[in-house]
Amino acid sequence: MAGRSSTTFKKRQKELARQDKQREKAAKREQRKVEKETRGPGEEEELQVLSGPVPYEDD
Repeated sequence: MAGRSSTTFKKRQKELARQDKQREKAAKREQRKVEKETRGPGEEEELQVLSGPVPYEDD
């Protein structure tokens, strides 16, 4: 019976670690959301759209 309590303790520690990780992820998501909302319109990241392969020019 002594082995069962060790397993339960490990399981509880694993569950607490999982919950902590989920809280950290939620906090990071919220922080990114706030940063995105507070950014000005000129501060948006610009992406270039490429329309296919670039032709190779021979000399």
